[in-house]
Amino acid sequence: MKKKHFLITLLVISFINSYSQISFEKGYFIDESDQRYECLIKSIDWRNNPTEFKYKMFQNDKGITANVENVKEFGIYSVSKYIRDRVKIDRSSDQVNMMDSNKDPILNEELLFLNVLIEGEASLYLYTDNNLIRLFYKVSDSEISQLIYKRFNINEKISTNSYFKNQIFQTLKCEEIEFRDIEDLQYSKKDLVPLFVKYNDCIQSEYMIYQSTEKEDLFSLTLRPGLNYSSLKIQNSMSNSRDFNFDKNVGFRYGIEAEFTLPYNGKIWSIIIEPTYQYFKSEQSKETNTVSGGILVSKVDYKSIELPVGVRYNYYIKDKLKLFTNVSTVFVLPSKSSIQFLRNDGSVLSELKAVSRINLALGIGLKYSNRYSLEMRYNKKRNILSDNNNWDSGYNSLNIVFGFSLI
Repeated sequence: MKKKHFLITLLVISFINSYSQISFEKGYFIDESDQRYECLIKSIDWRNNPTEFKYKMFQNDKGITANVENVKEFGIYSVSKYIRDRVKIDRSSDQVNMMDSNKDPILNEELLFLNVLIEGEASLYLYTDNNLIRLFYKVSDSEISQLIYKRFNINEKISTNSYFKNQIFQTLKCEEIEFRDIEDLQYSKKDLVPLFVKYNDCIQSEYMIYQSTEKEDLFSLTLRPGLNYSSLKIQNSMSNSRDFNFDKNVGFRYGIEAEFTLPYNGKIWSIIIEPTYQYFKSEQSKETNTVSGGILVSKVDYKSIELPVGVRYNYYIKDKLKLFTNVSTVFVLPSKSSIQFLRNDGSVLSELKAVSRINLALGIGLKYSNRYSLEMRYNKKRNILSDNNNWDSGYNSLNIVFGFSLI
């Protein structure tokens, strides 16, 4: 129980503290007076365009919040850049049940941080707010304008205003760009970034593409052998003659974990799936006058193939060392497991089928260089005799799991 309470307390503390652990990376910002400051910016990999960000001048400083009202530009080197501008934006919904019947965009002026995709003679910007995606552009010294794309609903028929193709055709004039390069464009950065690159190359303009230079390691596969520290207590409500308390047992467990990292919020959240095989074998005997020979022997042979599916929270302690906490729902596949009662001569008196239900597991661990890991995992007590009338049991296990990432 003390181990259980210690682990749960440590998990809670870790989750509370984790929100402050996302790394600060080298960057800069430019304030209202056009003063540029080199600093460290909290890297979050914003899914939506931010309205504010946290920075500090030195690693040990407390984080300071800056926002769109007092910063003109900020960026994290080799990762992202945001500029502030007052632009006209259409926020018409793209969801079918919320579409209007007007094909023209409804443009309202807003002060926004725009994500710079390409910066050159022809620049491209992105704005995202949940399901709302808007692309903006600027050529030479013109104002930043939205590329117009709107879906609308007239008499239950969905139509599309793709005026952005006309905007591009009229603006990005170059002998290497023809209308056929534009007519099949989708309203996405995947389609538009290459076109803006092509235009800047065509007019021999210097340009910069802003995107992360880091490898997108969003999937890993890890071998996970380990040790099980397990114990089992069984009780019969009708008679205590067959109650047994099996001592703590050290066994092996074998698993392989697939981890899918979510590409948001600094890649701190991930989904984990870990098929695992583990077993518990033990034998106890007791003196009793209920069986011939006066000795009752109980043997447990409990094997399980488990499938923990859970959520993991990762955060860095140092450059290559991170702490992680996870919670998993454990699905248990059927297996041939049993508890036998025998006379002292080895003859079988009776046998109970051992089964398992869905269970809960909590873990905390360290991972080094995204390759080597060590985790301590507590599994909630389970009743492996739930299919047997008048029987109750408590199977407890604590895992020490070693990890070696293959990819």
